[in-house]
Amino acid sequence: MTSPAETGVITTTVPDRTIARQIADALLTERLAACVQLLDIESHYVWKGERAAEAEVMLLIKTRTVLFERTMARIKALHPYETPEIAAQTFATGFGPYLDWIANSTA
Repeated sequence: MTSPAETGVITTTVPDRTIARQIADALLTERLAACVQLLDIESHYVWKGERAAEAEVMLLIKTRTVLFERTMARIKALHPYETPEIAAQTFATGFGPYLDWIANSTA
């Protein structure tokens, strides 16, 4: 049985679905992720002293914690932003078969 602490989610945001799909495809093909969900969002933020608001796509990337660094590096290599959001969190708890599926679906 896979421990919740061995699995987690990485989030990132990109400007459009084309880039989101490219990142998702790379992570799934390379078995760095078991699942990548794409969510349309509206982001409000301050960048270089200026307020901004833009439509973005958020990626929720399910993977094993041992793959966090490799996955984040791969996202950075594919990402168009100068300073992308790339943040990882471990799961505190989770449904055992789902956690096993994540473990079995990643390299």
